[in-house]
Amino acid sequence: METKKHQKHAKIAFRNNDNLAPNEIAILGAKCSIITDFVEKMTEKLQNTAKIAYLDASHADDISAPKADIFTTHSSGNLTSSIAYKMNAYNERIRFSNYDLVFINGNHFKGAKQILILDSEKEASVKKRLEQLDRIQFVVKREKEAEYFDFLVAKYPSIKNLKCYHIDDLDAIATHIHNLIQETIVPVQGLVLAGGKSSRMGKDKTQLVYHNKTQSDFAVELLQNNLLQTHVSVASNQELANHEFIQDKFIGLGVFGAICSAFQQDPNKAWLVLATDLPFVNDEIIQLLLRHRNPKKIATSIKGKSKDFVEPLITIYEPKAYPVLLSYLAQGYSCPRKVLINSDVEIIEVDDDLIRNINTPEEHLEALKELSKNS
Repeated sequence: METKKHQKHAKIAFRNNDNLAPNEIAILGAKCSIITDFVEKMTEKLQNTAKIAYLDASHADDISAPKADIFTTHSSGNLTSSIAYKMNAYNERIRFSNYDLVFINGNHFKGAKQILILDSEKEASVKKRLEQLDRIQFVVKREKEAEYFDFLVAKYPSIKNLKCYHIDDLDAIATHIHNLIQETIVPVQGLVLAGGKSSRMGKDKTQLVYHNKTQSDFAVELLQNNLLQTHVSVASNQELANHEFIQDKFIGLGVFGAICSAFQQDPNKAWLVLATDLPFVNDEIIQLLLRHRNPKKIATSIKGKSKDFVEPLITIYEPKAYPVLLSYLAQGYSCPRKVLINSDVEIIEVDDDLIRNINTPEEHLEALKELSKNS
């Protein structure tokens, strides 16, 4: 008789990761000082369009782990730390989850993707790490006349077909790396919020009619018309027959729980979150949000021009926002606005009237009058 295999863990979608980060490239084939200099130059050129980190190993011989972890901060934003710490792939993926690219010193750590610096003086080093060169993105030559090593061509015959640059071709190399980063930017999906209690309205706000259809249908069509695959966020015990839906897995946390539930279902998409009590939001607002999306930051959010804070219910949340949301939840906070206020967010300002929440019967009647007047 066939026995069932014991399932120890819940089946949850994994975020796409390389070895230590969502997107990593190891630099191999040169001395550590050359690799570090190369990374510094690339980071300088790419810092305005991507959030970048560099993983290297300490070259000091006399360092020992501190008895207490030490964190030294500077008002400029610089943090220096000395921590008793052992590397672990799972922990590193959390540490680097907020970065668009992590450069790795390939002399010390293996990277899922690689850039090979071809240096005639480092033939032995390349031969030692030959098995690590299984996903070379392109080649950089230190000397223009540098030749591919025979053992390298024997192992990877197609290497000569890869793009090759001289190490001083900084702009061209930076453009290539920029394009590699762009390839990892995930698509946006839509999430219409429909699981609220509508207590102030006294009736289900998703079923109110402003545009000759229910507001939930209008919001879904608004996102779908902008080419977004769209789901409706519903309560944990609710289902929909006419739309794809995501049931709340973080029960009792309101909008915060709806956003986390969407990421739990698919952590490899960005989510454009739209509330159903915003009848003045139109194609122009959605297109403005999509056009100014900044994947370098954890979110791109709309803010009323006279308002102090962003509107978390008209926001694109990037995958890197998910671990940030969970870290706030671990502290006891379940307010998405608090997360956005205290994080690196792209802000787009619009007229306040375009993003009014309609929460009461009186506001509903007033909104109907304005919309009929403008139609």
